[in-house]
Order: sequence, then structure tokens, then C-alpha cells
Amino acid sequence: MSKTKGKLYLIPTPLGESGGHAIPPYVIEVLHSLDVFIAERAKTARHFIKTTNPTKPFSELHFYELNKRTDEHEMKGFLNDALNGKNIGLMSEAGCPGIADPGAAIVQLAHQKGVEVIPLVGPSSIFLALMASGMNGQQFCFNGYLSPKRPELSKELKRLEQLSARLSQTQIMIETPYRNMGFVETALQVLSPKTQFCIACDLTLPTQYIQTKSVKEWKQTTIPDLHKRPAIFLIYAGR
Repeated sequence: MSKTKGKLYLIPTPLGESGGHAIPPYVIEVLHSLDVFIAERAKTARHFIKTTNPTKPFSELHFYELNKRTDEHEMKGFLNDALNGKNIGLMSEAGCPGIADPGAAIVQLAHQKGVEVIPLVGPSSIFLALMASGMNGQQFCFNGYLSPKRPELSKELKRLEQLSARLSQTQIMIETPYRNMGFVETALQVLSPKTQFCIACDLTLPTQYIQTKSVKEWKQTTIPDLHKRPAIFLIYAGR
């Protein structure tokens, strides 16, 4: 008789220190039922769990770290507990696991090994920004990080603007927080005056800021200080 496999729960985490209210109670209930976790950084995962008043002592919790330094062979062992009947939690560094997150590799592995994957509801900065932008939510593309070099960034932004116009598609991007201001400056220099540009930062936090304006309007507006604030940027040049 084959042993029943455990499940892989995709556990969303807050988008910042003051974002715990965005995590639904049922997610916390699942979180407290687990003692094995896969996370990009164990320290961050422990900190989040601590804020939820866990029912189990930390000495009983085990963490695997999944990041760019994780060996592929090592990663394959992360699901051994699930294969032996124990439920596991996958946690993103911030937001929803598997979306702009290395956890997607574990989810793919779970499907290959026949481990049931259960996504839980929680905040995704990408989708929250799209929802609040007023841009096309029927056709959109997340492009992740663009080039940090100004000439290449200018070319990529123009290319995405042209793609947006041709396909009526919202283009979504993220930037390393300390480069936010340079990103905005470049975007306002190279994009068409009529193109819609949205800045969405500190989503779900008390300092949340979301504004969509044409590039022409942004040039007449005082840009808020975005330095070291997590932000999502969206452009729309469609009709």
C-alpha cells in the first residue's frame, strides 16, 4: 500500500513590515499547522512566522533555503518530507510564491513528483498594481527587471511601449528599489507624451502610493521620493 503524500502549500507573505493585515486568517491557520518550510531566506520566514504568534516552538520548525545559490541536486531533496506524508509550506521573500519568485522551481518539481500544490490567497504587488492602474487587465505582460544601463533601458522601454500600442497590452515592470528614481527619469524622457505611466509603491502599506498619469502629466508633477521603496511600474500605449 503506497503512503499518502503530503501537500505543498503556497503561503503568501506581507509586502512589508506593516503589511501583515493583508494576510487572510485562513492562511495563518495553515501556516501554524506546518513545521517544514521552503523559503528564499529562512531569517525572513522566521520573522514573519513570529509576527503571527505561532503555536509551535521554533525549535520544532525546519527551513530549507531556495535561492540562486541553491544547488539543483539539493533542491530535489526539499520535497522528501512531502513524499513521506508531511505537508510543506513554500514562502516567498515577499508576496505570492512562484510569481517573480524562485519558488516556481519547487512548484514545478512538486507536479513532477505528484505532490498536490495548494495556492493560498494573499497580496501580489504585480496584480495589485495592475488592478489599481486603470490599464488593460485583459491583455498584460510582466517583464520583471529591465536593464540597469540607461541606453539599454531606454531601448527596452521604447520597445515595450511599441508592443503595448500594437497589442493594446499593459506592460508591467519592477526595479531594484535604489534605482527607482533613475528608472522613472528615463521613462519620462523616452516614452511618448500620451503614453499612460503608473507608479505603484509600498502596496498594502500605510505609505502606499498609486498614481496613473500620461507621461506629459507626469512631467508637470512632482515625483514622490521612491528611493528604496518597493515599486511596480506600468505603461500603456494602447487605445
